[in-house]
Amino acid sequence: MFMLGGYAGWLAYTQTNSFIIAVLAGSIFVMLVGVVMERLIIRHFYSRPHEDQLLVTFGLGIVFVEAVRFFFGSLSKAVSVPAGLVGVTPLGFMFYPTYRLALLGIVVVALIALYLVLYRTRIGMVVRAGIEDSAMVDALGIDVYKIFMLVFGIGAMAAGFAGIVNAPVVSIAPDVGESILVQTFVVVVIGGVGSFPGAVLGGLIAGDHQHHLDVQPGLLLRHVVRGHDVGVGAAAVWPAWHGGPRMSAST
Repeated sequence: MFMLGGYAGWLAYTQTNSFIIAVLAGSIFVMLVGVVMERLIIRHFYSRPHEDQLLVTFGLGIVFVEAVRFFFGSLSKAVSVPAGLVGVTPLGFMFYPTYRLALLGIVVVALIALYLVLYRTRIGMVVRAGIEDSAMVDALGIDVYKIFMLVFGIGAMAAGFAGIVNAPVVSIAPDVGESILVQTFVVVVIGGVGSFPGAVLGGLIAGDHQHHLDVQPGLLLRHVVRGHDVGVGAAAVWPAWHGGPRMSAST
């Protein structure tokens, strides 16, 4: 989905030369793809083990990558930085690319918007209730499967949005999604499935470790050791976010 958003946005950008239209096109296109995919395939796997759901989405990802490679080739595509965000910005202690600063602001706004939708709206309440006890939500007369379709579409749209706004930073290629796949799993493992604050914290921890690894490649062994410490810490904190017993580090 990340890759599809990048390519859809790039295609719109080449036709309109407008970055805003590219962002809208990439997000909406991937949302529609996500809704169709959920209706035709994913919905049949809700009652099956999580491993089956993981495998089917992984298989669909391979299909999407090869389809894009067939139509657009393997050469990378580039999206230019918007005119108003070209250059660097002095921060006093360093110079930093202006677009990357804007990207940081975009991420913060997107996280706040997602939080408000999930925790401050009726539809967010229904979504969280459907995840916890879908049978009870269905008994109240709410079509929980339509809610799941909506959530899947929003998640796909978020991935497509990330793909196109990240396009000026890294080139778009059919396998661009593979570069963030492992990092995404690490964030979920650290933060816990279904935990919004856990996802934010996991992203910050994973990003910090990746930064140190990129700056000093010789710290790979230390990175692995620190990763073990992070895993222990996440295991101790995560149950407390969900109301469960707190684990000690020795456990």
